[in-house]
Amino acid sequence: MRFPPLTAMRLPALRRRPPVELRDEVLKEMVLLRERTPDINGSVACTVDGLAVACDLEGDNGDQTAALTAAMVAMSRRMLAMSGKGDLEETLVSGAAGFAAFYTAGPTIVLTVLARPGTNVGLLRLEGRKTAAAVGRHAARIR
Repeated sequence: MRFPPLTAMRLPALRRRPPVELRDEVLKEMVLLRERTPDINGSVACTVDGLAVACDLEGDNGDQTAALTAAMVAMSRRMLAMSGKGDLEETLVSGAAGFAAFYTAGPTIVLTVLARPGTNVGLLRLEGRKTAAAVGRHAARIR
């Protein structure tokens, strides 16, 4: 499923606080993602300007993850624009202790998925995209 380029303007209500209904729907999708893919540590859905919508992470770093996601998305979008490679769909960062994957979930939402080392990257990408599409549908319905 292709979405238009990310913008921060389409859901102005999300700049303050996401609707509870959206948070609950998105959180359900994120829990399903973790259940389908055991190597996933957790995930965060946030607006493109870094406000957390829903968080399925251990610990209390959802807001920090959301803020860093916004920075990563901005950098990724800039790189794609500069190189003429089209609209952002995903960014995958590989580290010694696992992966961080960022998926566009509609024009204003980004899904960040964290996974353990040794994760099947193909499965991570497949399930991450599937979940991002579901999150995007929920966000579009709430508008």
